[in-house]
Amino acid sequence: MYDYIKGYVTRVTPEYITLEQSGVGWQIMTPNPYAFHQSEEVQQVFTYLHVREDMQWLLGFKTLEQRELFKKLITVSGIGPKGALAILASGVPAQVIGAIEREDETFLVKFPGVGKKTARQMILDLKGKLGDLFTEIEMPDTDVTLLSMAENDSLEEAMLALQALGYSQRELSKVKPTLQKEEELNTEAYMKLALGLLLKQK
Repeated sequence: MYDYIKGYVTRVTPEYITLEQSGVGWQIMTPNPYAFHQSEEVQQVFTYLHVREDMQWLLGFKTLEQRELFKKLITVSGIGPKGALAILASGVPAQVIGAIEREDETFLVKFPGVGKKTARQMILDLKGKLGDLFTEIEMPDTDVTLLSMAENDSLEEAMLALQALGYSQRELSKVKPTLQKEEELNTEAYMKLALGLLLKQK
């Protein structure tokens, strides 16, 4: 089992990043690919290999705590790797853990693919079992990174990434007008803003 891979991020797409290490390009699914940036600096990605009869996914996370929460989430009936990635994409895992501990179903059903039954199952399976993660998970930086020049493609890249996580066109059409008012954000910042708006909608 791979614990982590160190290499260079050579590609960032709405669904995955490519991490080059020793001449091999690893295609890695992540909660928010735009949290990574193409760079000549070596980056460390914590990994999890998900194997089924018909597929293999290599998943990657910026922190060890993110990965451990992902592993807890996929033990819940009704939550697969894609659903767990969508939950982690919000960038605020401490809020997810807090909602589970408070038995806050209203918050949990805001994520794609999580209905009341799955939210109840999350609480039943995970409440009281995430305390160690709660104290260690870092809250995201609330400061958004601004670009000196607006990138017209950044918003569309963010929309594609959100679709890949399972958000519908109808949900995205409700938040897009607000996002369009922010003309100088990069893709990661658009993602953070959009996810915050989406979690307030339902």
